[in-house]
Amino acid sequence: MTNFADMPELYILRHGETEWNAENRMQGELNSPLTPKGEMDAAHQGEILRTRDLAGFAFISSPQGRAFQTAGIALARIASHIRTDDRLREIGVGDWSGRLRDELPMPEGKDPFMAQYEVAPNGEGFALLEQRCRAFLAELTGPAVLVTHGITSRMLRSLIIGQGALAVPTIHGGQGCVYHLKDGVQNLLE
Repeated sequence: MTNFADMPELYILRHGETEWNAENRMQGELNSPLTPKGEMDAAHQGEILRTRDLAGFAFISSPQGRAFQTAGIALARIASHIRTDDRLREIGVGDWSGRLRDELPMPEGKDPFMAQYEVAPNGEGFALLEQRCRAFLAELTGPAVLVTHGITSRMLRSLIIGQGALAVPTIHGGQGCVYHLKDGVQNLLE
């Protein structure tokens, strides 16, 4: 098992609010466009990043529309090139893609919301998500700004920082903010 404690400096962004986020739908591999609030989320992330020295940083986004749309807004005045990497896509939720969360079974446990991702029929599950996130991080050789998704962001941050990375409470799941990871420490920039 690879130790990611010595990772290069990272800024991790979740895409802005989408129409399906607002409707409380599972998106997974499907896509819905950013809402006006989602566009403002992305613009705010750009404002946060413009206060940082990003010389020498790579800019990498999930290829899914909502993340790439967010990258385009947040990084418009910062990045001359945004690369995509399929390993930054959101966890697949199989048969539950596009379904309202209220219509789905709510598993028992400490965090039933997260458990839905693990039990989604024909979904990817956390083990496969972890495998592709580990592969991505193992190939990352320098500082980067990553634009990804809520569950994928959680996995990346927990692999680097540990479970403490998930203790930062946000009511918006990371939309409109930026996670800064450096020297084994995570800071939430809002």
